[in-house]
Amino acid sequence: MSTVTGKRIVVTGASRGIGRETALALGRMGARLSLVVRDKERGSAVAEEVRALGGSGSEGKADVEVFVADLSSLADVRRVASEILAKHDAIDVLVNNAGAILTDRQVTKDGYEATFATNHLAYFLLTKLLLDAVKKGSGPGDAGPRIVNVASDAHHRGSLAFDDLMGEKRYVGWRQYSTSKLANILFTSELAKTLEGTNVTTNSLHPGVIASGFGHNNSGLVGFLAKVAAPFLMSSEDGAKTTLFLATDPSVAKVSGKYFAKSRAQKPSREARDASVAKRLWDVSEELVARGA
Repeated sequence: MSTVTGKRIVVTGASRGIGRETALALGRMGARLSLVVRDKERGSAVAEEVRALGGSGSEGKADVEVFVADLSSLADVRRVASEILAKHDAIDVLVNNAGAILTDRQVTKDGYEATFATNHLAYFLLTKLLLDAVKKGSGPGDAGPRIVNVASDAHHRGSLAFDDLMGEKRYVGWRQYSTSKLANILFTSELAKTLEGTNVTTNSLHPGVIASGFGHNNSGLVGFLAKVAAPFLMSSEDGAKTTLFLATDPSVAKVSGKYFAKSRAQKPSREARDASVAKRLWDVSEELVARGA
């Protein structure tokens, strides 16, 4: 029996790439899955793949459900959180995986830049909304619940300009993506501080450079490079390994606030280790999500 057999695990961005591979692997381990996806058809297809594996549900099929949400929208984040909470009082693992990279600057319904909103504000708000349920979970192997945030080594190329978080003064797609991944790591470290004294742990990770279709929807240089580089990149299955390690492995049951790559703790960039920047980002994020309430 695996550490997550029968455990309730929420995975965002589960319809493709490493999110899909994460869901399939957790399904094989017997986890009960709540998949948050943007595309209902893709998400349902992944759910059927998971069910075909067998597992802890009825009639020998895996227990998997699909929730549809556009996580760039704060209203959708709130709605999907309420839908999950209506069905589950306790969550054992939350995997924040959904992400986006956009060549051209786009603005969400809330008036925020879409990459930052999807990659950081959605992590921040969904985690806060589900946190009480996570605290009620028992976690993998009953060793405590976990929150896993998929970041990236791209964060080394990012920097938080608090006077231009939304890229209004200057927007470069890769830089905005990198900054959002820096925000994931800073959020994780500050979240770990707020969780001290609880049995909940949280860690972030670099999945590797993955041939997942990520970025292919862009035109121009970003889309071109994503397609050309794809044959030389890691598979999505390999890219999911560190996520799965942090979500399930007993060796990290008491580890929190760290950044991992290749299933080992790594030192992120200097800015990613700056506690004052992490606290400021947390406070600013609180204000941004409150405006969208």
